[in-house]
Amino acid sequence: MSGWAGIFCDRACLLGEGPAAHPGLGRLYWLDILGKHLCERPFSGGATTLHDLPVMASMVARVDDSTLLLGAEDGLYLRDVATGRMRLLTALEADRPETRSNDGRVHPSGALWLGTMGKGAEPGLGSIYWFFRGEIRTLFTGLTIPNAIAFTADGTGALFADSEAGTIWRVATDPETGLPTGDRRVFVTIPPSEGAPDGAVIDGEGLVWNARWGGASLDAYAPDGTRVRSIAMPARQVTCPAFIGPDADTLVVTSATAGLDPDRSDDRFAGLTFTVPVKVKGRFEPAVRVA
Repeated sequence: MSGWAGIFCDRACLLGEGPAAHPGLGRLYWLDILGKHLCERPFSGGATTLHDLPVMASMVARVDDSTLLLGAEDGLYLRDVATGRMRLLTALEADRPETRSNDGRVHPSGALWLGTMGKGAEPGLGSIYWFFRGEIRTLFTGLTIPNAIAFTADGTGALFADSEAGTIWRVATDPETGLPTGDRRVFVTIPPSEGAPDGAVIDGEGLVWNARWGGASLDAYAPDGTRVRSIAMPARQVTCPAFIGPDADTLVVTSATAGLDPDRSDDRFAGLTFTVPVKVKGRFEPAVRVA
């Protein structure tokens, strides 16, 4: 294992994804998409609690201290924190059993961007949707593996990627609604030999932290797209970072075992969730606005 890395959770996920902090509850939530589990653990440590899910879900956001929103293969669900009861809020690609949800983040306005993709990563089946106060719109289509959805602190810009294309784009957004206001432009392109861009977050200083799938790395990019730091990770298939802690100053990163040898002899820390011992000026995502 890399000398610097800490283990936040030692349960190996098939496809760990979508970590999101809930500052009101002092907990991190994340998903094992293929395992159909919602995972939760206090910032301060302790046991990880696994919640069985009836569907494949890929991202989680807070609505308030008693309700979560989950992006899943057939729509958006509200989940009661106390009881675990889930209620379908709105269908999304429910008539397309060949697709599922993937990466998603909440814009400072409270709008949600959520990506979908083919369950077999079929080319061109992916899209990114906007959800705000009960309304859904399609933003981008023709993607394969939408990822790296992240927003600037002032809400004037967004990032998103297609992992298959190895490209992260940036686009201007309306700070009041989270809707795009211009054309997308290339932010970063990663050569296939170096891996692929997966999940991302933007800290309070404007640095973009991106998990590089297949590259065993967490990369930091300046606002102009210059890579300013790469932190070696102890698992090749890292998937998504998030900020945790009372001050959002600690990074955690999820990872996956999907596609690896069953004994993981060549990647024995695959699927775990890690802490990164670099202090950051992080920030918590806002609550998603459902009504």
